[in-house]
Amino acid sequence: LHDSPSKSSTEENDEMSKLPPAQRKKLRQKQKKAEARAKREAEEKQEDETTSSHTSKSGKKQNARPVDLDPHGEKLVQIENPLAEGTKYLKLLQNNSSDSLETHTLSFELNMRKQKILLAFQAVKQLIKLDENSPDSHRCLIRFFHKINNLPSPGTDSEKLIWNVLEAERPDLRQLHGKSLVEVNRSFLEKHSASLTHRAAAAEMMYLLEPDKKLEAIKLIEDSVNSTASGNSVLGPVNEWKILDCIDVHKLLETIFGDQDVANSWKARCAEYFPYSTYFEGIKSASAAYCSVANSLEDSSENGIVANAQMKSADGETCTLNGTVHIVDELSNLSIR
Repeated sequence: LHDSPSKSSTEENDEMSKLPPAQRKKLRQKQKKAEARAKREAEEKQEDETTSSHTSKSGKKQNARPVDLDPHGEKLVQIENPLAEGTKYLKLLQNNSSDSLETHTLSFELNMRKQKILLAFQAVKQLIKLDENSPDSHRCLIRFFHKINNLPSPGTDSEKLIWNVLEAERPDLRQLHGKSLVEVNRSFLEKHSASLTHRAAAAEMMYLLEPDKKLEAIKLIEDSVNSTASGNSVLGPVNEWKILDCIDVHKLLETIFGDQDVANSWKARCAEYFPYSTYFEGIKSASAAYCSVANSLEDSSENGIVANAQMKSADGETCTLNGTVHIVDELSNLSIR
């Protein structure tokens, strides 16, 4: 919400005023219908729950559940200060999940946006303490000191104090000993060159530190190899890449690198590794099956009768839209008994 705040009603009205009158009228009608439908659903739900609040067989009165006045979360995202709201959730995580990498990654992201340098640095140290080889730990380390290196010279007393603390703490990070950030990133890549997630993290940081090497950074990801995992599996050989990691890489190529062609190529590649994935639209996924059925229906006659109820799946197996089709060679053999 901080990076991409939701549009206020004023901004939406300004954008609407730029539309042609016909489109503006249609959009307003849709908004009114949506508001009326949401209000009607809320009222119906409240009535149902009110009538359901009756005396049970045991004689105890059952209380109705409170009505959710914001079922779609539209009011929830209208927050004046998302960072302050996020800090509340961060404190809960720090109190209950202090040994989780995700907690300190969130702390880093939040405090970097709040310009809380020392708190962000504390999150970096916690990440390295928990797992210095984690791609997230590496990202946060490089991003933090890249930002520090690009800050102007400290002017106020508080800025000088922060700078002195960082200078005193920096030697304790052995990853940075006598190395530039580019060298640190290169060493990280060499150490974890066989891992997709580590290569993606190194590629992202290469693009951050050296924007002119965008193509080289993308090639680091494209050259990743999906090796077969060690050990025997009942289902046969299993590849090492995990679908969630591949999805993250796809989003990275789309957003950070901003290259849609490369992202599409990656998506097609992963569709082969994960044929049942709806995200990658694998050949055996539900979305592919839906398209296959839709295409079959489009080929049918206008009166709705399917000319050929049989179709072939991606594996070449014959299947039908309505279950098993029994082929009758000679209708003359049919008789009523």
